[in-house]
Amino acid sequence: MTIEEENKIIDEAYQKLLNGYLSSNHRKKVEKIEKAYRFARRAHEGIRRRSGEPYILHPIAVATIVSQEIGMGSTSICAALLHDVVEDTEYTVEDIKAIFGDEVITETGEKVGEKIANIVDGLTKISGGIFGDRASAQAENFKKLLLTMSEDVRVILIKIADRLHNMRTLASMPPAKQYKIAGETLYIYAPLAHRLGLYAIKSELEDLSFKYEHPDIYKSITDAVEASAGKRNDMFERFSAPIRARLDAVGLEYEFKARVKSCYSIWKKMQAKRIPIDEIYDIYAARIVFECPDDKDENVTCWAIYNEITKIYNQIHPGRIRDWLTRSKPNGYRALHLTVMGPDGEWIEMQIRSRKMDIIDERGMTAHWIYKNGSGELEEDIQLEKLIREIDDILKDPEPNALDFLDSIKLNLYAREITVFTPKGDNVTLPKGATVLDLAFTLHSEIGYHCIAGKVNHKLVPISHKLSSGDQVEILTSQTMKPLPEWSKFVVSAKGKRRLNLAFRHMRREIMDRGEEQFKKFMAHNSAEINNENLTRIISSLGVQNKDELYYKIGNGDIELSPVVLKALKPASQNLLSKLWRNSFGNKPAKDDNTGDKEPAFNEIDRKKVYVLKTEDGKSNYRLSKCCHPLPGDDVVAFVSRKNEVVVHRIDCPTAMRLKTGYGGRIIETQWQLGNETFFTSIKVEGVDRMGILQEIIYLISTNLAINIRRLNITSEGGVFSCEMDVLVEDVGTVTKMCKRLAKVKGVTRAARLR
Repeated sequence: MTIEEENKIIDEAYQKLLNGYLSSNHRKKVEKIEKAYRFARRAHEGIRRRSGEPYILHPIAVATIVSQEIGMGSTSICAALLHDVVEDTEYTVEDIKAIFGDEVITETGEKVGEKIANIVDGLTKISGGIFGDRASAQAENFKKLLLTMSEDVRVILIKIADRLHNMRTLASMPPAKQYKIAGETLYIYAPLAHRLGLYAIKSELEDLSFKYEHPDIYKSITDAVEASAGKRNDMFERFSAPIRARLDAVGLEYEFKARVKSCYSIWKKMQAKRIPIDEIYDIYAARIVFECPDDKDENVTCWAIYNEITKIYNQIHPGRIRDWLTRSKPNGYRALHLTVMGPDGEWIEMQIRSRKMDIIDERGMTAHWIYKNGSGELEEDIQLEKLIREIDDILKDPEPNALDFLDSIKLNLYAREITVFTPKGDNVTLPKGATVLDLAFTLHSEIGYHCIAGKVNHKLVPISHKLSSGDQVEILTSQTMKPLPEWSKFVVSAKGKRRLNLAFRHMRREIMDRGEEQFKKFMAHNSAEINNENLTRIISSLGVQNKDELYYKIGNGDIELSPVVLKALKPASQNLLSKLWRNSFGNKPAKDDNTGDKEPAFNEIDRKKVYVLKTEDGKSNYRLSKCCHPLPGDDVVAFVSRKNEVVVHRIDCPTAMRLKTGYGGRIIETQWQLGNETFFTSIKVEGVDRMGILQEIIYLISTNLAINIRRLNITSEGGVFSCEMDVLVEDVGTVTKMCKRLAKVKGVTRAARLR
């Protein structure tokens, strides 16, 4: 092939990319794409892929997938064109920033070059395989990739596009390399595509991986599917004809097609049921995709089509109705599924969905961009909140072993799901294999901490009981229950594991604090100083790793504080002699030498000036009274205690009223200096009980308002409920806002601060 012919192929590939981009809803920024393309072509000049083709065709192909198969815009296209530049050439991230000069994204104020360079940098860091000799390092890189999702999900989307093109061109690689890359793709990238809702890409990645991992089986299945195509088409025509007639009669605009299962899906079913391909009857599913200009009419139209179908085929498989309209799948999938008996006596799965639902099924959450009217780069910044939370749950408490970490990722991203119901009828999605304890932690961490058992379909079961789809589950709790170490065996969800481990850490911290306090009292009682030298000697003599372990074992009762502990220090006689010497000759160290830690004396506070209440380096120059729990924004009064502490009360606090009467001279004027602290307060919500009201209240507070609930206690009697909760807030304004929002919840009659 001549240089001219190669250039023509490159130009045609690039023009195809541009044409697809120009036909999208994205705001057209061709000049930016041109800059990235020219730079990438110059950087990859003379470099070829293993297949022999010019290397630049790979980034063009990845950018085309990003644009046309995922639906992303100019920033992502530029990053895809440049994604291999830093790794494979002498150019740097700084060079990429320089391409675009000082061009700024109007809507966000970010520099275009920095945004694209950051995406490319993220892609460069996780290049290469996840397994092999550097498995541990690659697992850490993969963790970095997932961490970037909360900042820019485009990194993972472009990486998936890159992997898809590599799989499409895998034939040029040697067999050993093919097998390695295929295994990695099936293990990690297909599950990620699945969780993002990229069904078409997920299916293609699975099939391509299957093709290279099991070439003979793949060929036998594809041959069998092709051989049965004629018979299958005839069956579908007989099945679909009466349905078409009814839908045409009502004037519906629709597409009716049969979708054949992927080879990988057929093989998985053969493996699970241990049957040959000719015994699998649901190789295809019938799909009705209707046009629906108004999103509000989608659900009604789905059920209307359902009614028309069941008038013709009234033998409906009772266990195969799936309502993904009321509650979509976690990856955004929505549709109505049913399975009916066809005219030839076979079960046929039907999928009913709108055109928008169909696109979301194929492209997942990224289909959001298709329905934006191209108002700028913000159209790419879709907030995949639920996915990000799940990823964060995994990353906050990963397994220590690198490959165990990857197993955890795969388990949580690709696990089959079940749907269970609360006693009030709310449905909750959980990973398959989830237990009563998983559900408790999913509902709320406090419910999980105090879970003692469950009622599944009105039958009492232990917290370890595995749930099944359709179960109605009631969580039983007790305030005296605390998490136990064996609970780790009963939790499979990432959220449950993270919340349980968080509880264990808090419990350990409490024991350590108790042990530290006991240790300090013991040392003080024996006139022994606590310093690094003495601590090191005691730790060494007791055989513990560090002072945290020392305090934990003391607090837990594993180490008894007795005179034996002091043997590690200097002889007691020497300590006594030193003490007598110091007392006799006045060489006692001054306790106030470290003036930086000294509390302000009462007479050092200028009562004529306003005392600023502030927190610096985690230390506050005041103390909030426990009788009234004041918040910034409250009218407060402050007193200087005998310990020289500034104690703050709400001005209407009964204790404050007494203090003002008896100790008026200790009152000082104060002013809050707000920082990033949160403060404890309690609120009470009352109203008429209804199904789902508690979940709605919790969701409003925890998710919509991002307020941390520390305690929750709810009672319901005679159709009336009362809920008390402790929360952490920034100021009184936050409480006011929260109560106003709660008062608007249907059924709530009152929401107010308790104290």
